[in-house]
Amino acid sequence: MASKGKVVLAYSGGLDTSIILKYLQEEGYEVVCYIANVGQDDDFKAAEEKAKLLGASAVYVEDLREDFIVNYIFPAIKANAIYESRYLLGTSLARPCIAKKQIEIAEREKAQFVAHGATGKGNDQVRFELTFYALKPDVKVIAPWRDEVFTKRFPGRTALLQYAREKGIPMPAGDKPPYSMDDNIMHISFESGELENPATAPSESMYRKTLPMDKWLDEPQTVRVEFRDGVPIKVTNQATGQEETSPVPLYLMLNEIAKNHGIGRIDIVENRFVGIKSRGVYETPGATILRCAHLDIEGIAMDREVMRLRDMLSPKFAEIVYNGFWFAPEMDFLMAAMHKAQELIDGWVDVLCYKGSCMAVARSSPTALYNENIASMETVEGYNPADAGGFIAINSIRLRAHREIVMKTPQDRLASSSVFRGVTYQ
Repeated sequence: MASKGKVVLAYSGGLDTSIILKYLQEEGYEVVCYIANVGQDDDFKAAEEKAKLLGASAVYVEDLREDFIVNYIFPAIKANAIYESRYLLGTSLARPCIAKKQIEIAEREKAQFVAHGATGKGNDQVRFELTFYALKPDVKVIAPWRDEVFTKRFPGRTALLQYAREKGIPMPAGDKPPYSMDDNIMHISFESGELENPATAPSESMYRKTLPMDKWLDEPQTVRVEFRDGVPIKVTNQATGQEETSPVPLYLMLNEIAKNHGIGRIDIVENRFVGIKSRGVYETPGATILRCAHLDIEGIAMDREVMRLRDMLSPKFAEIVYNGFWFAPEMDFLMAAMHKAQELIDGWVDVLCYKGSCMAVARSSPTALYNENIASMETVEGYNPADAGGFIAINSIRLRAHREIVMKTPQDRLASSSVFRGVTYQ
């Protein structure tokens, strides 16, 4: 069979992507495998050897942990990005990082195609492919789980296992977990299986990045996070004196502290971009501490009106990340705004960690806008209380005008108005 061209496959070493590897070869493609290390608990050497065994023409194993932390996680922390008020975007942030490197490999290999194993109902297919097209508009994407020929051939796990036996693909040992998982240095997610029933509570034995509740430490622990321009630059364990300043060790240290206290768990039903509601359980340990510290340092060092404007943009930032538009022009605009807002957000925050929660308890900033003399109840320096009378009078003008209109309005009209229904005016 004549070659249809070269394809770079995002490969995990698992059953699905191993079957996709052999299937693409059967269809006449030369397959280059790409394994992205974003901090997941995988045996990358074993995955590399497996890809070679199955006939990949080349295998790339890329350590993206620092890139992921510095260029994706930290910007999201600077933006206080959180989707639907709860999800810290661990999977959403990893996808553009992974896909960007996949395009770089495709260009290096002069491959016309890229392929992934994301399902046709999920968000990841969107995130991968929007990144592919944004960075290489002429690329061709192969998405087997949207291919009618592929899905008819492999309608379920039984067909996948039968094909694996036929092709000599090593199969996973032991029972398949009753849920799907996505793991990286920022978080782990659990979906599907028994979790598809939102009335079913997750088992305590499921959690991987936080200890079981009965093993959470009985003593509180304080960690100091230092920032420069809103970026975490140093973490100190106040009990042991251990310090980390490099991105990967710094982040791993936060993960370990949060793990011991059960910090970062959430269980939610969220709205996928494709229009489906999905139940997911997430563990995001270190980022939960970082978010707590970052919100607090902003409180002392960020101008009030800048903060209000930034807070209007943060939900949109999170939505854009979740929906897969990291490399879109609107993200360029928002990123510039977030970087500007973070200028001079410097200093340290002490975060107290204990029994599933964390709380900022002390902070200091060389760029603080807080003035102890002005804020103190013990002095009038820099602030004359008498000035407050005029301030109050000016702000009361519209309230008085509104009240006068209400008093002149017939009561039957007020009673029929949705605005005033249930309100009694004397």
